[in-house]
Amino acid sequence: SSGINAEWPLRPGDQAHAWQALHMAAAAACRGSTSSGGTGPHANFVVAKENTKSCDQVCGDTACDADISISGYIGQALSYSQRLGHFYNYGCGTPGNSDVMYDEVKAGGGDVFKNDDTDNYYYRFCCCRN
Repeated sequence: SSGINAEWPLRPGDQAHAWQALHMAAAAACRGSTSSGGTGPHANFVVAKENTKSCDQVCGDTACDADISISGYIGQALSYSQRLGHFYNYGCGTPGNSDVMYDEVKAGGGDVFKNDDTDNYYYRFCCCRN
């Protein structure tokens, strides 16, 4: 168990906001994964990573800075030693872990709420630089 109290009624829009929070975390992880901070003449971007492709393939004509995998637990932290999430950087050149569970596009909408007790999934993203 994660030790986090995550019992509450869902309200309309909660699912969309949870996905948005995950996407903002992915953008922050991408920013932190680039030595240059994400340079270039245009906005850099994050896209969902297809589980069978490398981020070099997903980013296409733009440069890949990272292939990140992140997850976070639901609820407020209850201690300073509690794990709140996990992350990996697989590198851009290979598909890495190709488990379909880590592919957001193929996930169920409510999967964003899964926690450690219910298969807390990592979702993978490509950090693409223009």
